Amino acid sequence: MEFGPVFIALGVLFLAGLAADALGRRTRVPGVTLLLVIGVLIGSSGLALLPEAAILWYEPLSIVALTMVAFLLGSSLRRDKVAAHGRAILTVSVAVVLATMVVVAAGLWLAGLPPELAILIGAVATATDPAATQETLREAGGEGDFADTLRGIVAIDDAWGMMVFALAVVAAQAVAIGDFDPGLLLVALWEVGGALVLGLVIGLPGAVLTGRLRPGEPTRIEALGLVFLTAGLALWLEVSFLLAGMAAGAVIANRAQHHERAFHEIEMVERPFLILFFLLAGASMQLDALSAVGWIGLGYVILRILGRVAGGWLGGLFGGLTRPERRWIGPALLPQAGVAVGMALVAAAEMPAVGDILLTLTIGTTVVFELIGPVVTLLAVRAVRKADGGA
Repeated sequence: MEFGPVFIALGVLFLAGLAADALGRRTRVPGVTLLLVIGVLIGSSGLALLPEAAILWYEPLSIVALTMVAFLLGSSLRRDKVAAHGRAILTVSVAVVLATMVVVAAGLWLAGLPPELAILIGAVATATDPAATQETLREAGGEGDFADTLRGIVAIDDAWGMMVFALAVVAAQAVAIGDFDPGLLLVALWEVGGALVLGLVIGLPGAVLTGRLRPGEPTRIEALGLVFLTAGLALWLEVSFLLAGMAAGAVIANRAQHHERAFHEIEMVERPFLILFFLLAGASMQLDALSAVGWIGLGYVILRILGRVAGGWLGGLFGGLTRPERRWIGPALLPQAGVAVGMALVAAAEMPAVGDILLTLTIGTTVVFELIGPVVTLLAVRAVRKADGGA
């Protein structure tokens, strides 16, 4: 095997990440968006500069990067923060998922799509991209009530989305062929419930053992060990590694009162993984899918934005958010990526008759939301911060 091109590609990707970071500071464009754009330019939809082996790194790197992000998001669900923002996190997350599902599914059905396809697309629309949201918050210096609430919402809304998706697949099958399969519900319950149990199994001993050695390299190795162990066991057990990582992170954050070093170590090592993740995500995007989705894709984008805005406003109203927070919490949840594609793949396998259009739509519109989502999230954080500063 010729390793030269592989190492050259790695070096170029890391340097491109540094360039995107520097350009982002100068232009105020989110680094996530710049990394994705660079990825598109050097990927198969652009200049095709990356060796094929590099594209194959995307899946394993995405699992590691997203599990790290999941641990950090889970650590944001500490008792003190949940006590302060728990009502808002719960009401907004539920409202955004339900509003997105209803608005997208109903809108596409009224526009003429078959009801089973509209239901599936509505369920896929509920998924978010925790990595892009977390990275954008980090870049914005996201501290304060709004950022804490947003992290908490991102940490749990994909769990609600998975439950809604499981019910939607069953409903779509029943509508299409009149056949109800309770086995799909059991699979979904295992994916969600099994992930939470796995998070507890790893988190409880992890909370006791982590940080007992001296600070520095040992703690970093502990943190990496927990991340890789969680990801590997989740894949082996066929449960959600995102939810498992979030659950483990939440348990460790609440039970390990003697230190917080493990999460600081994850923050220190996650950056290289995220740079490669976003660059390769951009390189893997197929821009020609955008032209294939046509008016359905445009309708989906508009309806999903409306669902997010409406859900964020209603959830924020009942959750006690301020007016600027209610206005911006929904738009801040626009990023969408791998979880949505995963849902579409499952739905396509269960219902092959609508699989092609569902996958094409999801892949095509993911490009849109990955590019504009982080920009809107950054605008939301800055707008709320400005409003709070002016209060």
